[in-house]
Amino acid sequence: MERTRVYVVEDQPQLLKNLVKVLGTFEELEVVGTSQDGEEAVEDILRVRPQLVLLDLELPGLNGIQVTQRVKRRASEVEILILTSFEDEQKVYEAIQAGASGYLVKRVGPEKIRSGIREVMEGGTVLEPIIARRFWNYFQSIQTKPPEKKENPWGLTPTEFEVLRYVAKGLSNAEVGQVMTMERRTVRTHLSHIYRKMGVNSHVEAVVLALRAGIVDL
Repeated sequence: MERTRVYVVEDQPQLLKNLVKVLGTFEELEVVGTSQDGEEAVEDILRVRPQLVLLDLELPGLNGIQVTQRVKRRASEVEILILTSFEDEQKVYEAIQAGASGYLVKRVGPEKIRSGIREVMEGGTVLEPIIARRFWNYFQSIQTKPPEKKENPWGLTPTEFEVLRYVAKGLSNAEVGQVMTMERRTVRTHLSHIYRKMGVNSHVEAVVLALRAGIVDL
């Protein structure tokens, strides 16, 4: 089995040690590097080229938003999953705008981190439901124009539209599958069709367009 190569950035030594230990218990993951400093992390990530970076926001040197921006600018294939203590919607917005594929808070358990990494590596976006609501409410609050009501301009099927609605609420692919009683891979297939029809590459981009078109209610 090919393991996912993970790099961990966390400025608290004990927490960093604990994270590495926990991730090491998952056979599908391999920790290929760590850093406690933002600037050092960027240099090391660009050298090591992990598949995913588990990243705190509050760091010496560069903060997590700046790290995300610099890494994505020079290594767009590297996925960024934020793991931090901040829960406010502005931080979530800034992280996603910078290129992060997910945002988890440190109170979540090891299995949630594990499933979050898997979700991101399968092309999904990780936002806990309560964080997702705050994020989209914040997004809507900073829009200068109200959404233009359009009647499904991309020709989404009823099933695709329902998948998009659940994704907007912060459900993972697996959770959408449970609610809609379909297999995880079927959810991924529907999402790939949604992305193609809407001309986007991620959950966030799809929901942003849907909100701007006024076809998704949160």
